[in-house]
Amino acid sequence: MVTEATGGGILGGPESIVPASANLGFDRWIAGFRGRAMAQGISQTVLDRAFRDISYNTYVIEKDRNQAEFTKAIWDYLDSAVSENRIDNGIKALRKHRKLLERIEKAYGVEKEVVVAVWGLESAYGEIRGDVPLIEALATLAYDGRRGRFFESQLIAALKILQSGDVDVRHMTGSWAGAMGHTQFIPTSYLSFAVDFTGDGKRDIWSDDPADALASTAAYLARSGWRKDQPWGVEVRLPAGFDYGLTGEKVKKSAADWAALGVRDSAGRTVGDHGPASILMPAGARGAAFMIFPNFHAIERYNAADAYVIAVGHLSDRIAGGPPIQATWPREDRALVLDERRELQERLTKAGFDTGGVDGKIGPNTVAAVRAFQRSIGMIPDGYASLEILRKLR
Repeated sequence: MVTEATGGGILGGPESIVPASANLGFDRWIAGFRGRAMAQGISQTVLDRAFRDISYNTYVIEKDRNQAEFTKAIWDYLDSAVSENRIDNGIKALRKHRKLLERIEKAYGVEKEVVVAVWGLESAYGEIRGDVPLIEALATLAYDGRRGRFFESQLIAALKILQSGDVDVRHMTGSWAGAMGHTQFIPTSYLSFAVDFTGDGKRDIWSDDPADALASTAAYLARSGWRKDQPWGVEVRLPAGFDYGLTGEKVKKSAADWAALGVRDSAGRTVGDHGPASILMPAGARGAAFMIFPNFHAIERYNAADAYVIAVGHLSDRIAGGPPIQATWPREDRALVLDERRELQERLTKAGFDTGGVDGKIGPNTVAAVRAFQRSIGMIPDGYASLEILRKLR
């Protein structure tokens, strides 16, 4: 995954009193970490420079421990992610940087509108890049966060970036969770995919000039399997009596096979052949349906959330002059919170529709259980874990 929540706005966050024990423990952790970092090739000089004057960052820990659970419904998320304002600003950004973006498109085979869409979602076209000191943030999270091993790997990667000379400690800033630059690369993704497009000898994704950052995003998508001149997905209409058991990313058919089953685009036409395709229904049978292609999975490598992938794809389409999503959404519904998802799983299992455990995650087993329950009561078996289903189980 490339991105985390952007933590920009306040350098280091609000001031708060740090217990002496936290600082002592943090200092001891750094002393131990230095040996592990040197064993991975980080020089003592870089370590001395990186850890000079850093301290335990309480703001970062507060953010990590108090993240609001993501409970936005897909339609609410898209209302914000693909708002008219974001579309307009994307068109302006494309116009302003057209020559640069055309060179990037030629070099990497990723359409300029797609690169701009990622830029728009990640940092509002460079406006919100984050200004938290990265080494301090990652060290704090590696020492005292929920995912210490992950953040230590990011810290090692960040030190390798410093050692390469691409950026200095003072300018290595980003979100509280370690995402950096215009398109919010985490350090390991930077090491794998960042490029020096300007030819100045540095892969500079932090500066006001977005060239290296946008080219790095295109390089990431290209190496993730992006196919030029192919759509990420197409909004479709499903026929009456459609077998909803065929939906989901695991079921792949050719566009011709889907056409034979009665699937058409939103204008009633058959969909062209753009490779193996699946039908995705992010809000169940009462919301929009999409036929998704290999480019969907290329964006998915950047950020695995379906809502994010649809947002990038749809925003890129809108920037290119495409229409809004035609289907309506079940706006009277809302996303289930964690406790409700667990309750849903408990009630399904008690009713004889085994979800394979109660973890609050709506995976394939829970979808299958919801679908079986829906069939048993005469509902459309779309497998969508909605508030309506929970109420019926209650």
